[in-house]
Formats: sequence, structure tokens, C-alpha cells
Amino acid sequence: MEQEMRPLTDDELMSEQATALPDKEVASVLDLNADLDLGIDAAAPIDLAVAANANVAAPIDAAASANILSYGSDAQALADQGVMIEQGIVADANAESTQDSTIDQGNDTVDGGTSESSGAGTVDGGSPVAGTTTGTADGGALLPDGTLPDGTLPDGTLPDVGAVPVDPAAALDGDLLNVNVDLAADADIAAPINGAVAANANVAAPIDAAVAANIGSIDSQAYAVAEQDAIISQHIEGQANASADQQSNLEQ
Repeated sequence: MEQEMRPLTDDELMSEQATALPDKEVASVLDLNADLDLGIDAAAPIDLAVAANANVAAPIDAAASANILSYGSDAQALADQGVMIEQGIVADANAESTQDSTIDQGNDTVDGGTSESSGAGTVDGGSPVAGTTTGTADGGALLPDGTLPDGTLPDGTLPDVGAVPVDPAAALDGDLLNVNVDLAADADIAAPINGAVAANANVAAPIDAAVAANIGSIDSQAYAVAEQDAIISQHIEGQANASADQQSNLEQ
């Protein structure tokens, strides 16, 4: 005989060992504290000169004919092109670029002061002097947190790390990852760019094309005739001169 399933009573539920999770608003996966102190000086003077003389001619002639799944048809394509092109340039292309840059990128970061490094010392045998390195009798230097390199205090005891949580639920309190970033950067960037381009060009591109096709047809004929006559005369009388002069005085 199958045992009848019954729900647990309130007393039975209360007797179970369980720990309530903390509220969602008090639990955080990532605690990020970023302190960025950036000082950036960027300078990029750009000087560019371009000079060009150009003649461009591109006559294009095309013809296309096709028979597709047709019976007893003719396809003819005729393209006749006659071109006479005369291109002449009588000129000079001069590009001159002069750049004179004076860039002063000084240190604009406000320093918090400097500390002078000296041996251990005290005033009147009392507290250590600010800016000195505190040590122990056996010559071992203290870490910034006041402990020795082996993790103990100068008196031989261990530092107080706080109370260990007794309640397991306390392990879920606080943040799973705590990141503290303190970044201070001072960057000086300078990139003076100077360029000059000069060109003389003649371009001619006569194109003649004819296409004829029979696809899946019976007793069909396809003709394609392309004839091209091109007379091209190109001449350039001149000079292409490019001059770039750059003077940069950078202080970083």
C-alpha cells in the first residue's frame, strides 16, 4: 500500500535548520571605488598641401543580346565605338607646406609634496620624525601597516584582524569583490604632422563590349560584334613639385 504524502506542519518547518538569506539590497557582488587623477596634454598640429592637374576621359560603349528558352530566334549584338581623345596639360603643380610648431607641455599636475628619505630618527627621543623610516632594534623595517615582514607586530603578537563571524549568514554580508583603484597619470602627447602632395595626370579608358547568348534554344543564332577605334593623344608639359618644411620645438 502506497504511503500517503502529506505536507509538513508549521512546527515541523520551524524545527528544520535553516538560515535566512540577507536582503537583496544589502548584498552586492562588486564594490568598485575608482579614484582617477589624469592630466593629459595633447597637441597634434597638422599641415597638408595638395596640388594636382588632371585630365580624365572614359567613353564606354556596350551592347548585349540574348535568347533564353526561345525557338527559332536570332540574337545579335553590335557595338561600334570610335574615339579620338587628345589631352594636354601645360601647367605646373606645386605644393608647399611649411609648419613651425612650438609646443610647451609642462607638468600641470599639482603634487602633494615630496618626502625626504632619511634614516630612522626621533625628536627628543619621542615620536618618529615625519618622512623617516621606522625600524626595530634588530634592524627589521616595519611595513606601512605597522607589522613586520613575517606578519607579526614588533612585540611578537599577531595583529587584530577583527572578530570571526559566528553566524554563517554573516558570510553573505558585504561585497563579494571589493576593488579600490587609485590612479594618477600625467601624459604629454605631441604629434606634429606635415605633408605635401603634387601630381600631374592624364587618364583615358575607352571601353567597348558586345555580348550575345543562346540558352536552351533550338535552331538559334547569336552574333556579337564589337569594334573599337581609339586614337588617344596625351601629353604633359609641366612639373610636379612638392615641398614640405617642418620645424618643431617640443618641451614636455
